[in-house]
Amino acid sequence: MKVAAIIPARMASTRLPGKPMLDICGKPMVWRVYERASMARGIDEVWVATDDQGVVDAVERLGGKALMTSQDCASGTDRIAEAAEKIIADIYVNVQGDEPMIPPALIEQTIAPMLEDPSIDVATAATPIGVAEEIFDPSKVKTVLDENGFAMYFSRAPIPYHRDEWKQRTFAGGKCLKHIGIYAYRRDFLFKFTKLPQTGLERVEKLEQLRALGHGYKIKVSVTELNSLGVDTPKDLDVMRQIFSEEQKA
Repeated sequence: MKVAAIIPARMASTRLPGKPMLDICGKPMVWRVYERASMARGIDEVWVATDDQGVVDAVERLGGKALMTSQDCASGTDRIAEAAEKIIADIYVNVQGDEPMIPPALIEQTIAPMLEDPSIDVATAATPIGVAEEIFDPSKVKTVLDENGFAMYFSRAPIPYHRDEWKQRTFAGGKCLKHIGIYAYRRDFLFKFTKLPQTGLERVEKLEQLRALGHGYKIKVSVTELNSLGVDTPKDLDVMRQIFSEEQKA
């Protein structure tokens, strides 16, 4: 069973242009992600899939693997699928290119169910929400699971709605799950998924994973205490640089 981690890296970020190449204590952000992904047990190869030759050159100079993909890829998943035409593996892990502190153990926990159960086509992860602001923040995606740990729905709204507690806006700590944007796909399903038409709920919530649910596919969710911080704003970048700086001093 071969598992490849692929990091989609798009240069045309609206909020942070050139995001993959932004410096974090002497190395590009995308390389910081690459280093973390390479530490995960069970990962046989790590690749960066990008639309910019400069990113390819930077990754290869540092000793990594990278390949060019089209600038027309509509999503990170589409970029992963294009890369998978050249990178042969049984399972592909989509590791977000703007999460330079992603815990290697989170990657391991995400792929574990797929290694154990060949019937699982796609897997992701979620973590209990610890602060009330995240429950009501539409940028934090929530999920609810069935009794077997498969996603029933993903939403930007607070789900499930704890009627008795939330009518007073009191906090149901730990009772909601925040989705973590990491995915693992079997090869056949990855190609199938990117060819499926969008669903109405996907268009409403702007959540790609609802396409799989809407077409009747099941998503296994590993519930973990781990989390991963993304870099979306200049403030996030400053925080990440401070974290790495303190790590290097320790």
